[in-house]
Amino acid sequence: MSANWDYEKLHQYFEKRAIDEMKHAEILIGRILFLDGIPTVSKLHDIKIGSDIPKQLESDHFSEEGAIKAYNVAIVQAGEVKDFATREVLEHILSDEDRHIDEIEELQDQISHMTLPLFLTTQL
Repeated sequence: MSANWDYEKLHQYFEKRAIDEMKHAEILIGRILFLDGIPTVSKLHDIKIGSDIPKQLESDHFSEEGAIKAYNVAIVQAGEVKDFATREVLEHILSDEDRHIDEIEELQDQISHMTLPLFLTTQL
């Protein structure tokens, strides 16, 4: 949507984060297969796409919060069963998710300080 609206910088930001998330999925699937598990890729959470940039960022923030909570729980569980390699994989992904939420909050702060129209002029 950002590309369609000619907000190239935002488009690049969203695309890079989407690629990060796909890489996370690939890493997790690889780990599950290594542990002789069967990854479930057909059961997905609802994806909410906002109709404008602030709503998109709000939805993304909500999703990242959920992911961070889930990774923290999984890290504890991996430690409890002494699967430290999986824990390390999860900690690496968690670090990326923390960075993602920081970036989202930075964009949200810029919008609140600049106003949306001025912010969007910086994203062309």
